[in-house]
Amino acid sequence: MRDDNKKIVLVKRKTRLENLIHKYNTEGQVKFIIEHSGGDFIDYKLEDKRYKETLAKITSELQKIARVQVLDRDYISNYIFAKDDIVVAVGQDGLVANTLKYLDSQPLIGVNPDPMRFDGVLLPFKPDDVEIIVKEVFDNNRSFKEITLAKATLNDGQSLLGVNDIFIGQKTHVSAQYILNQNDKNERQSSSGIIVSTGLGSTGWFKSILAGASKISTGCSGREVRLRQREEFKWNSDFLYYTVREPYPSKWTSDTMVFGKIDKTNSLKIQSLMPENGVIFSDGVEEDYIEFNSGNEAVISIADHKGLLIV
Repeated sequence: MRDDNKKIVLVKRKTRLENLIHKYNTEGQVKFIIEHSGGDFIDYKLEDKRYKETLAKITSELQKIARVQVLDRDYISNYIFAKDDIVVAVGQDGLVANTLKYLDSQPLIGVNPDPMRFDGVLLPFKPDDVEIIVKEVFDNNRSFKEITLAKATLNDGQSLLGVNDIFIGQKTHVSAQYILNQNDKNERQSSSGIIVSTGLGSTGWFKSILAGASKISTGCSGREVRLRQREEFKWNSDFLYYTVREPYPSKWTSDTMVFGKIDKTNSLKIQSLMPENGVIFSDGVEEDYIEFNSGNEAVISIADHKGLLIV
């Protein structure tokens, strides 16, 4: 029986086809552009059809359980979630990560809308599972994993959370200028930016950083070098790692603080020396950034709360 005192927030995303129609105005124009560049327009159509059918099916099933609020990811940053909401994200891993950072301990269920197309590390459930899973969550009968989040707090009061990682640097491809401060050590740097990684993000950008560093070290030393994490980096680990990308040593800048650990007792402070185009964004969502220019100082720390991902 439906309980109108309970609410489910169903988070959806635009398909590739919808995004292209928004850009080029009509489906016909999109078809022309894709096919004339050698692409398969039918694949775009099939993906769009499958996603919309799955979304409609899930919505119909959830409406039998409780009130349902369908929310597009474009509006999630402005949405106010109630403390007792249950959130269901239907999409790819990026949608789950983008949703999780706007929650405050509300449980999140990641649903894979097309298991034949997407692997979905953060999408453990198929569409047919949703009704049962949501009922179990409402009954507190389902386990979850805690996710440690990274947090960037500016001296003007603005803040931003990262589920996988946080990037600090330039909006463009020019070098970022800043001063790092940790454990009473200061260093002025020029680099391609700083990446702060969480345990959840350890298989993403962080993994690629270690892989790249390993190959460079192997090429320079003439012997195989394999860089590994110094300790197990779990989704709920109470620490983060920061990495400086392509640090440039000079008379004005140094490169000794290029990799380090952030925990509850050791935050990382970054003072911007960039007159313009300095940014901080998280989880690869570049358009959802906060400005980080001269006069700004950011403190990078572990967030006060953890995300809850239903498993």
